[in-house]
Amino acid sequence: MEHIKKTYTTHTPEETAHLAQTIAAVLKPHDVVLLKGELGAGKSTFARAVIRALCGEHTEVPSPTFTLVQTYEMPKSVLWHFDLYRLEHSEEIYELGIEEAYSNGVCLIEWPERLGPYLPKEYLEIEVSYGAHENERILCLKGWTDRLS
Repeated sequence: MEHIKKTYTTHTPEETAHLAQTIAAVLKPHDVVLLKGELGAGKSTFARAVIRALCGEHTEVPSPTFTLVQTYEMPKSVLWHFDLYRLEHSEEIYELGIEEAYSNGVCLIEWPERLGPYLPKEYLEIEVSYGAHENERILCLKGWTDRLS
């Protein structure tokens, strides 16, 4: 699998959501998307747009900051949304069901740095950072971006 890098600049939350929907359209079971970035940069907003694109626009998407993981039923799979900000030890990821998530679902993982040595072999990494203007975001994608046109 080719690992290339693409960078996108979005100027509004709607443009960021549109990019998230584009990525959601190419996701399939066993895919893992790692969402990196500073606190408040927009990782959860991006994840919500992916979840709603795959599970329905009216899907309630609470932040998994306190539960650490939320699951959502999709037509042919399960979507796992991990927020590992509060994870104290990388080994705790097994208590959250990461093995099951890797084997049968689509995973969105915020704060993947907390996984330590437990990163999957293949993934799409998206680093979200602030741009020069208020709502501008820079999204740097690394991994299987060859699926994106």
